[in-house]
Amino acid sequence: MPPDPQGGGDADPGPIRSEPGSLLEHAVVAVLGIDDEDRICYWGPGARSLFGHDSAAVLDRPASMLFPGRDPGAAARLAERARTLGYWRVRMPALHQDGTVFDCGFRVFPLTDSTGRSVVMGLASRSVELDRVKTNLAFLDALFETYPIGLVMLDEDLRYVHLNQALADMDGIPLADHLGRRMTDIMLTSDGGEYQRLLQTVAQEGRTVVDTLVGLRTPGHPDRDQVRSVSLFPLSGAVGTRRGVGGLLVDVTDRERAIMEATAARQRLALLDRAAARIGTTLDVDVTARELVQSVVPDFCDASVVELVEWMHAPEVFDPRLPLVTRRIAWGTTLPEPADELLGGLERVTYPPGSGIHTMLATGRPRWFAVNDDFVSSTVAHKERARLLMESGLACILIAPLVARGTIQGITMFGRAASRPAFSEPDLSLAGELASRAALCLDNARLYSRVQDIALTLQRALLPSAPAAGPYADVAHRYLPGSRLTEVGGDWYDVIPLPGDELALLVGDVMGHGVPAAAAMGRLRITAKALARHTRDPEALLAELDTCAQEAGIELATCLCIFYDPHTGHARVASAGHPPPLLRHPDGTVERIGGVLGVPLGVGGVPFRSTGTRIPEGAVVALYTDGLVEARGQDIDTGIDALSDQLRAPVDCLEEAADRILSGLLREAATDDTVLVLARLRRAPASGPQ
Repeated sequence: MPPDPQGGGDADPGPIRSEPGSLLEHAVVAVLGIDDEDRICYWGPGARSLFGHDSAAVLDRPASMLFPGRDPGAAARLAERARTLGYWRVRMPALHQDGTVFDCGFRVFPLTDSTGRSVVMGLASRSVELDRVKTNLAFLDALFETYPIGLVMLDEDLRYVHLNQALADMDGIPLADHLGRRMTDIMLTSDGGEYQRLLQTVAQEGRTVVDTLVGLRTPGHPDRDQVRSVSLFPLSGAVGTRRGVGGLLVDVTDRERAIMEATAARQRLALLDRAAARIGTTLDVDVTARELVQSVVPDFCDASVVELVEWMHAPEVFDPRLPLVTRRIAWGTTLPEPADELLGGLERVTYPPGSGIHTMLATGRPRWFAVNDDFVSSTVAHKERARLLMESGLACILIAPLVARGTIQGITMFGRAASRPAFSEPDLSLAGELASRAALCLDNARLYSRVQDIALTLQRALLPSAPAAGPYADVAHRYLPGSRLTEVGGDWYDVIPLPGDELALLVGDVMGHGVPAAAAMGRLRITAKALARHTRDPEALLAELDTCAQEAGIELATCLCIFYDPHTGHARVASAGHPPPLLRHPDGTVERIGGVLGVPLGVGGVPFRSTGTRIPEGAVVALYTDGLVEARGQDIDTGIDALSDQLRAPVDCLEEAADRILSGLLREAATDDTVLVLARLRRAPASGPQ
């Protein structure tokens, strides 16, 4: 039945509005009623806003007053169509109280009360406002249907109430299957609930989130990792309800993957550049292996080892049917125990046929393996080592061969924990590059070590192992080769007993390193020993050595020669460019003797001279090479003074004194060969009146 006319008074002059937040909120809707006599019988609050008339001015007045020219035909036609059709909508010119005419949209329909009286109810609104509402609705419909970006509306419980096809396709789930489900049931993240908390913050606090990256998977694409750019904003809810959430979601997986791949490529190039600068700074195998490990941990992997193959047969050829024995020379990890025990607790490793290492070497290319039961059982023979590997935290291991000059030098392994991505094809290429460079450096170091070993073996073979000093001298001697960073030099010494109880003490140094220096040293030492047996003149001995050096092509060598007669206590000293010997008197005073330096051997054309000195009973003579007293940035005289200070200490035992002097002067690794000879000289007892 028709509403009470009095209910449509002017107490609320505002328009009838839809619930807050809808598109109709801004459209003024007038409600009015027309009776059987085409008079206005109801005038709602919105009608006053639309037409400008108070209810008192229009009630029981002809409805024609609402149309231009007060046309009764317009009002009658409106009511007649409503009664005839049951519902009619039309646009007609309408008249405002101020005399202006505006385009108005009417929706009319009949109502009948209990007495049978018929009333035509009308809803009227400005056409421009209706057009705006329809345009907005059409826009929203088109937006949800055709927009390529995912759109979503969630209710206050963060359940889907509306979404577009683009988002459904993105999720791989039909649109209808979303409705009523929570968003976090579709967007599965592994961020510890961070995305859920973000949604709740938008819904409850009204915050806006723009372009937040979210990594996820969906039930529709369970094996596909996605990255979405998510923008969220609050939606005004109906009266008395909480806020909902609107969102725009863009699949940026390809973009992010491209960015990540580009970043990873730059990181790999930077790592390769750093490794190229770091690996191979020395010709030491162990140092080179450590440099490789330090280059990749932790930038490339969480753990790494370098192992050299110990070939069981002379031809260093890989046979997949045989076990492979390696020696682990470097390792490093950032993982907690038991990773340290796994990597560092074993020096020699035996891999059975069929192991992952055999599989890799069979192809000659880097390969990676998941750390699972199959890999562990086939690769690790020892059960305890297998347990350590399974508990180490390593999820995958990349193995690369160390091949140089066609020979397998060894293997290197890189391990990653589960918190890192598994190895990719670019990672395999990077590992191959690193292994290739390291293998060449290791091979160079290995070859150099062999040459060093040959030179050192030759050097030691040519030096006296236990020189006989005769009855009136006690001798302690030391030879220390330089570090592995420098080649073996040409330092030498000799103690030669002579007829008549005399004694020759010689020390020398051939400039240069390696096998040539060792060979030249051996030639000079053997020549000097032969000459000493036929002459007691140190000047003549050096002259003959000089001739020998020139004939042998030895361009530069030093030599110091002392002839000592225990019957007289007299000594003759001659030097060919060698540092002077030191004499420690029994009272602890130390002096330099043999002040004439002379020119080195091989120069030629300059005669040698000698000086004489008396050696007190029990005095100690120290002969040495420059490796003991020379140091970078230090004058040689400073080193000789330091040696003198060492000699002033008690020298009760020559062997202990020699060790004490070396440890006191060579606190760091020697960079050059070093010789030290300590000789305590005594007098022969008098055989008759002098």
